[in-house]
Amino acid sequence: MTKENGIGFAVAVDDAAGPTAKTLSNDITDLQFSTPRGVQDSTGIDSGAHERILLLADFSITMNGIFNDEADKSHAVFKTIPSTSVTRTVTLTHSAQILEVECVLTDYQLSRAAGGELTWSVPGAMNETTVPTWTT
Repeated sequence: MTKENGIGFAVAVDDAAGPTAKTLSNDITDLQFSTPRGVQDSTGIDSGAHERILLLADFSITMNGIFNDEADKSHAVFKTIPSTSVTRTVTLTHSAQILEVECVLTDYQLSRAAGGELTWSVPGAMNETTVPTWTT
């Protein structure tokens, strides 16, 4: 087993027109994602410790980046979030490991800082019944 850093992470997101993945890795400065499972406490009154049952799987993501209005880049992909209700494939790739999830992207937040930086943040959540699974 080899430990690795996060350099070389790749992110692709479908545009609103359909299954046309756009690689946005160069526009993204950082991201956070999680693959949590729900938990139900099933502890009986005769137990001295908690008992739990795993429930449904989930996925959430927040991508942050720098404004880029070139064709097929971040602004072109995300500008339709407020006006369309489409599911988009989000694909995360690192070291030949791939996590592909159908998501709803819920906001396209733009921020212009005092120093002139124009950045964005896009949160998303899983929108399907397939459990998020890393593949090689």
